[in-house]
Amino acid sequence: MTTGVLFDFSGTLFHVEPVESWLRAVLDASGVRMSEDEVERAAAGLAAAGALPGGSTPERVPDELAHAWATRDSTAALHRSAYTGLSRQVELPDPALHDALYDRHMLPEAWRPYPDAKPVLAELRGRGVAVAVVSNIGWDLRPVFRAHGLDDLVEAYVLSYEHGIQKPDARIFKLACAELGLAPEEVLMVGDDRRADGGAAGIGCGVHFVEHLPETERPDGLRPVLDLALGAEPGPGVDGLG
Repeated sequence: MTTGVLFDFSGTLFHVEPVESWLRAVLDASGVRMSEDEVERAAAGLAAAGALPGGSTPERVPDELAHAWATRDSTAALHRSAYTGLSRQVELPDPALHDALYDRHMLPEAWRPYPDAKPVLAELRGRGVAVAVVSNIGWDLRPVFRAHGLDDLVEAYVLSYEHGIQKPDARIFKLACAELGLAPEEVLMVGDDRRADGGAAGIGCGVHFVEHLPETERPDGLRPVLDLALGAEPGPGVDGLG
């Protein structure tokens, strides 16, 4: 029987703002002016570089950033170093903008919950199913959940940088199950990354994947979780895309 659900953060419960909106918000806040053509070119470059956490993956990781990129979610310092390093592959009018861009992505207003995130979390908690968030991340996402009214629906947060462990390492899923006081066989992991989130299957959790899409293109991708958690027992193993 499923009595607990672990959710990934980015691409599962929340989606980050588009790259161009991210860049424009930082330019507006800093008072730096760029022409429309310059903004569009810079945004395209930042997207290709994979500089926005939670956005697109880098088309190429420079050799000097390879270690930071591979271990980016294990500490806050490595996370910032990796992403500002990618951002600096794109020339901007003021070098300080690279750190400002990183700081922006940690703000609650840079994130939007998927349309069905709150209803699904509320239904699970209302039916007595424990909920935890398990994320590969380099900063504290709890303020994002509070700002969007989802914090009361989450019992525990297990964040990679706070433990020095990244998914798919089995230890992070064991920690999350322990936080909920449940055996892995009682828990379903829901995420968008087959490699990272799929690691939960190795300790006996059920696993269900959703698609990482803009929130407007995925209005009800989390709904199957209710059937899996409240209906048929998933058992250990991996389910398909929702």
